[in-house]
Amino acid sequence: MPQWLCNQLMRAFYNKNRRQIRLLNDCWYFYRTRKSESDSSASNFQP
Repeated sequence: MPQWLCNQLMRAFYNKNRRQIRLLNDCWYFYRTRKSESDSSASNFQP
């Protein structure tokens, strides 16, 4: 997990900001799925 995202999540939990926690959680799952898709497509590349 990127450090900036980790910091923002900690701040959101500390402030009990549920809206921001949900938003950051969605961002993390989007980031993770995009990264795994790009990794799998790069590993399946055959010249």
